[in-house]
Amino acid sequence: MSFDASRLRELQGALREKMETNKEIADSFKMEDGVLHIDQDRKSAFDGNMRDIKEIKGLIDSMEEMKTVQEWGTTTPEESVAAEAAAAGLGAATPHSGTLGQAFVDSPEFKALNGGRAGVNMTAPFTVKSGNLGSYNVKDVYSALPTGTPAAFGTVERDPIVTRAQRSVRVRDLFPARRTNAAVVEYFRVSGFTNNASVVPERVSSAFGAKPQSAFTFVGEQAPVRTLAHWEAAHRNVLADEPQLRSIIDNELLYGLRLHEDHQIINGAGTGEDLTGILNTTGIQTYSWSAGATAPVADTKADAIRRAATLSFLAYYEPTGIIVHPNDWEDIELTKNSQGTYLLAVSVATGAEARVWRIPVVDTPAVAEGTAIVGSFGQGAQLYDREEASIRISEQHSDFFVRNAIVVLAEQRLALAVKRPESFVKVTFDAAPS
Repeated sequence: MSFDASRLRELQGALREKMETNKEIADSFKMEDGVLHIDQDRKSAFDGNMRDIKEIKGLIDSMEEMKTVQEWGTTTPEESVAAEAAAAGLGAATPHSGTLGQAFVDSPEFKALNGGRAGVNMTAPFTVKSGNLGSYNVKDVYSALPTGTPAAFGTVERDPIVTRAQRSVRVRDLFPARRTNAAVVEYFRVSGFTNNASVVPERVSSAFGAKPQSAFTFVGEQAPVRTLAHWEAAHRNVLADEPQLRSIIDNELLYGLRLHEDHQIINGAGTGEDLTGILNTTGIQTYSWSAGATAPVADTKADAIRRAATLSFLAYYEPTGIIVHPNDWEDIELTKNSQGTYLLAVSVATGAEARVWRIPVVDTPAVAEGTAIVGSFGQGAQLYDREEASIRISEQHSDFFVRNAIVVLAEQRLALAVKRPESFVKVTFDAAPS
């Protein structure tokens, strides 16, 4: 493969364009009230450009090194590199064919003694040059020559850090969410409804027909805004030397918030600073897989979910989502009939959106294995965002300022109101019906 100067110029131009684009993206990031606001689409574009910049830079370095090697390969081989360096540093000399002692006797320094009449001390030291004794004291450069750190010649290539995979589907995706400026969201929950609607005659004897009265029961509730947060410490120099590390820390901290948000929405205890999660909300319905024992054919886990959806329908709420553990979702997708045919064959074959009984599915470890939730997330509950997830940087923590360290803090504030608990059904996969 020969060196291509035009290709090198193309790569250098592409590198400049990528760097200019990233500068424009970085300039668009805003700092307001000490909070760095970053558009996630622009952030993804910035990270993608950085990967391209590193790859292009590596290609440019390789091509420039190839050019150097080709130029070296076209020169006529002469003396070794070490010999040339020694000649340049110590001065050229005519090679001496004798011994080291003979070289000393023939040297100008010894002759300056004038047979000893100049005194016992030499006026100048005798220096063994590379030319005095041919190849005496000459070494070629080889890769393991140095001592200490680094211990050898050659450059080090460091691959980028491979970040962990992140969940692509979240529990939040099932909810409507809206912003709030309050610290507490108050609402009324309908806890009872007596429906006395009936046909009414125009007249009963000599009196007009009386209309029946229905009755509602309301309970006042509160959904306090809760704070989810965590932080990581880093040395300022480390982040300056490894720019990609800052991006990884930011993304991992934000992802950690998302994981805990899923857990709080489902399992929040409602005590202390916890949200009141769906499973701990008073009034939700329940269904057990083992209840399908009376069916003509033993129920599968998919059957149990469908029967739970019926309970939501009977409460006059159409279920809009299902939350299930990945292991339980695996059992549902792998369910076969007596001929060994997958019951969800269409989804398996086409890779379609995860659905069962026409209802979207979120499979997440945030719900315990053996438990699923079927419900009307669109009407039965509401998420309120007081402050969306953000990243803040500070050195004003403990003695971080004098240690040149910083804190990277990720934080969000939200509230959850389950306004119609009867629209949610907790499914327990307790035991397969026999």
